[in-house]
Amino acid sequence: MLFVPRPLIGIVPLYDEPRNSFWMLPGYMQAIEHAGGIPVMLPLSSEPSCLRQLAQQLDGFLFSGGQDVAPELYGEQPADYCGAVCSERDAMEKTLLEFVLEFDKPVFGICRGIQFMNVFLGGTLYQDIPSQLQTEIVIPHRQKPPYHEPVHSVTVEPETPLFCVLQTGETLSNTPFEIPVNSFHHQGIRRLAAELKTAACAPDGLIEAVYHPNKRLVFAVQWHPEFSWQNDSNSRKIFSYFVQNCGE
Repeated sequence: MLFVPRPLIGIVPLYDEPRNSFWMLPGYMQAIEHAGGIPVMLPLSSEPSCLRQLAQQLDGFLFSGGQDVAPELYGEQPADYCGAVCSERDAMEKTLLEFVLEFDKPVFGICRGIQFMNVFLGGTLYQDIPSQLQTEIVIPHRQKPPYHEPVHSVTVEPETPLFCVLQTGETLSNTPFEIPVNSFHHQGIRRLAAELKTAACAPDGLIEAVYHPNKRLVFAVQWHPEFSWQNDSNSRKIFSYFVQNCGE
């Protein structure tokens, strides 16, 4: 029998400051395994030689959810409504993403992942959506459990990787369509980085998915497919798309 190695996918660790511990939500790992990859939780290190070696040797990278991105990284002072930040993660992700983009490895960002990616490439964030995004349409961006249940829709834009992945026989070619998503965040993209393109938006106008058109695969979503992959076919499609590209 021919042995075909499964792609190794590094996941940025979660950090619990009160317990001084690194940890991982099982959904990230289970969804990657189900899609055919092998998940590897990365060390919380900002050592360049360590991260450069990881960026070279692993096949793909998932930038997970977590604490707020420090406003200083996009030229602002923290407001009263900004949440807890994690300077260790900010430092690690800055160095890691630089190497990953240099080596053109596949990258998938979730929640904080989309926010950090946007900031790294020159964009800004709403420090707190309820306080700063004033629209007539009120969207529940921070839902209560159960977290796998959808609470609002997003409109997927045509001619984007996400559109190609999620399009079905019921959707018309080059016609935007809506999908239901879960949501658990209070920050989001305010000014989109020039290198990124919008792939999906919520009804209140908040950008919910992005991609980098000039890279092999760099994309991110604001919702949480790691919570919903067992119940939602779109979430499974997104993870499968990511893992398949890591194996190429």
